[in-house]
Amino acid sequence: MFWRSVVGKLAITILLLVSFVLFILTIFLLEFFETFHIEEAEKDMMQTATKVSVMVEQYDDKSLLFETTERVKDPASRIAIIFNDGSVWTSNSNDQNLLELEEEWFQNEEDLTTILSKNEQVKKQMMLPNSDAEVMIVGTPVSGVNGAVFVYQSLDVVDQTKAETTKIIFLAAGIAIILTTIFAFFLSTRITAPLIKMREAAFDLTRGEFNTKVPILTHDEIGGLAMAFNRMGRQLKFHINALRQEKEQLSSIVSSMADGVITLNRNGDMIVTNPPAERFIEDWYFEHNITINEDNKKLPEPLNQILQEVIEGEKETLREINLQGRTWVMIMTPLYDQTFVRGAVAVIRDMTEERRLDKLRKDFIANVSHELRTPISMLQGYSEAIVDDVAESKDEKNELAQIIYEESLRMGRLVNELLDLARMEAGHIQLNKEPINVEAFVDRITKKFSGLAEDNSVELNLIKNIKTDAIAIDPDRIEQVFTNLIDNAIRHTNDNGYVNISVECNEQLVVAIEDNGSGIVEEDLPFVFERFYKADKSRTRNLKKKGTGLGLAIAKNIIDAHNGSISVNSKVNEGTTFTFKIPTPTAK
Repeated sequence: MFWRSVVGKLAITILLLVSFVLFILTIFLLEFFETFHIEEAEKDMMQTATKVSVMVEQYDDKSLLFETTERVKDPASRIAIIFNDGSVWTSNSNDQNLLELEEEWFQNEEDLTTILSKNEQVKKQMMLPNSDAEVMIVGTPVSGVNGAVFVYQSLDVVDQTKAETTKIIFLAAGIAIILTTIFAFFLSTRITAPLIKMREAAFDLTRGEFNTKVPILTHDEIGGLAMAFNRMGRQLKFHINALRQEKEQLSSIVSSMADGVITLNRNGDMIVTNPPAERFIEDWYFEHNITINEDNKKLPEPLNQILQEVIEGEKETLREINLQGRTWVMIMTPLYDQTFVRGAVAVIRDMTEERRLDKLRKDFIANVSHELRTPISMLQGYSEAIVDDVAESKDEKNELAQIIYEESLRMGRLVNELLDLARMEAGHIQLNKEPINVEAFVDRITKKFSGLAEDNSVELNLIKNIKTDAIAIDPDRIEQVFTNLIDNAIRHTNDNGYVNISVECNEQLVVAIEDNGSGIVEEDLPFVFERFYKADKSRTRNLKKKGTGLGLAIAKNIIDAHNGSISVNSKVNEGTTFTFKIPTPTAK
């Protein structure tokens, strides 16, 4: 609305103020000019009366007096001369409403007879007898003669002059008001234009456009206000950018954390969450069959109880939670608003892997103890048999010594494999890559196992699709992988079975070792590459299937060191296929 704007208020204020001043001034001017015109008319009439009184005093010829008087007077006025004999002569007039005055009337007007009695001039406004015309009359006595001269004229002449003056005054007032209105709008616009720009700039600031600047058009208070506004915009931009950077940095830190973070208020509403925390909450709702409300996610009730405990006790609380087969540890710490606890922050860590590694450590110690205890027990038992002369003949002693030797070799092989595996898992494995001929390499390895395959009545087949002959790998390490996988395949394949070695080399080396042996049960497949893991839970062993349980773990570490991958597919009593792939840049 225009009337509510600063421009309208300021313009109306200026217009009303000027109008009031003009109104008062017009009243005073009208009063002044009315009085001025009457006084000027009376002055002129008095001068005429004075002239005629001198002529009355000097002229003896009345006809000449009357003729001269007619010429001297104003055509719109009348002159009445009272002679010493009491007779009255009245001049002519162009004003038809201005009647001639008779002697009796002069004698009856006390204010006029003072001219004769007191020899004083008279000025008066009055109504003519037998007429509605109001006249202005002046009179002056004739010196040396007992007579007087009266000049009177209608007030209409003065009223006409006053009307013309009034028109001029009102016209000037109207022009002044128009000019004032224009000036008021101009002035108010000049004053309010910067304010409007500041308002628009303020709206831009609310929309986040901090580069908006108000032009500085003047160097007065409004210019100073514009400078202060621009300085405020720069400061706001600086502080908002600083807050945004801190917020983005905090958000990036929270989002990139592997641990879940949840910020809570006292009512249990989740204010800030990161992806791990959201997955934890979703798992919680899923396990407890609770529908998630996206508009108002509430903390699960057990966790809300922990929150209330933290708020009331004002100390951090540690809880371990088992959820969806995973172990979570939550640390909840109170958040303070000065001395008031306004909420809490919960850090949730997935400890499943740590618990699994802890279990693996315990299992590893148990497995190593078990694997070492068996050969040590055998060494101890057979050595005692030799010491106690249980074996009497030389052949029996040689047989016992052979068993002791084989068990010592087996224990040494176990220790060496443990050391190799420890170095690999610690990242200390060193690959000595060198260019090799793939076809010659796999032919040599296959030939090496041909004798073992014949002894176990297993058919060993090599299938080759080699398009790239020379590749760069660590031949000793890859041969170790071939050895572990082929040896396992032959040992777990029944008589008259087969083991197929498929080798493909193009952009990468792809090797598949397939057998039709006993296979691996489905629940054991995810764990076959772990240390000491055996599908035979009873830990029974025979001479054909003996092993340390570390070969596949070592093979996986060697393949990982070559940036490759290894996988297994198996069905019970149908066979097993181990496949590993290695990216192999062409040897130069």
